Amino acid sequence: MSPPVEFWQLLAGVLAVLIFASLIAGILSRRAGPDGADPVIENLVARIRSWWAMVALLTLAMVFGRAGVVGLFALLSFAALREFLTLTAKSRGDHYALVGAFFVVLPMQYYLIWIDWYGLYSIFIPVYAFLFLPIVAVLRGNVENFLTRVSETQWALMICVFAASHVPALLSLRIPGFEGKSILLIAFLVVVVQGSDVLQYVFGKLFGRRKIAPVLSPSKTWEGFLGGVLSASLLGAALWWMTPFAPWQAFVIALLIAVMGFFGGLVMSAIKRDKGVKDWGHLIAGHGGFVDRLDSVVFSAPIFFHVVRYFWPPV
Repeated sequence: MSPPVEFWQLLAGVLAVLIFASLIAGILSRRAGPDGADPVIENLVARIRSWWAMVALLTLAMVFGRAGVVGLFALLSFAALREFLTLTAKSRGDHYALVGAFFVVLPMQYYLIWIDWYGLYSIFIPVYAFLFLPIVAVLRGNVENFLTRVSETQWALMICVFAASHVPALLSLRIPGFEGKSILLIAFLVVVVQGSDVLQYVFGKLFGRRKIAPVLSPSKTWEGFLGGVLSASLLGAALWWMTPFAPWQAFVIALLIAVMGFFGGLVMSAIKRDKGVKDWGHLIAGHGGFVDRLDSVVFSAPIFFHVVRYFWPPV
């Protein structure tokens, strides 16, 4: 099933923004001159180029419908899980548990999403993987740092697989009067949350003075947070026409997921600082690794999914 017309209208708007941003970045780069490179401008250019690639990838996945979206997020979860676990404490005794995480738990979670078995995919990782992976690890007999090793694997699965899988799970939601348009919920989530990230960065650069958590993330300021979250909420309200929400409802939901996305980024920053790294990876120019791009989405996706599933349409 091809995406509804609202998706193409949104894509046209996103492309217009990217074209405008690319033109501005090009002008700023030329003004900086070949010998006067500005790190901020270089970072901006890298981010815009990466956004072109990410928008193209998401669009291609959505064109292929359910199979494309589920397949894309399964691959993203695999890459993110690899990044996360690369930075954790592991021993030879964790070999079978890690094989189970990558090649049993992850594909099973996305298979359950594919067949829409909500009763099982909603508890598969937080209950069954939580219980059985430590059993697999303990049978190897290595108890050194056992709790740390097991906890880090469980955290990785919760963040990179369980939470991330709630994005394609949105396709299974059936809302009266919104049949065949569930893919627009994914577009709404991604645009609002990622838009909030970008707007927080812009407001922070322009007006940022008071830092929220200097040790965790020196770039995050109260001015950037408030400006970015409120602007993203207004953006969500402006996108009400592609959702089953009224404008004020779209604003409230956008506010909720933007705030969750912000705190998701803060939590993941705390983990990075604990591990002594700046980024989870370097595969995405200007954006770090896959976990760096997914952190806001994975914290907001389960909340968004359950708000819509349990409270929509409103009684």
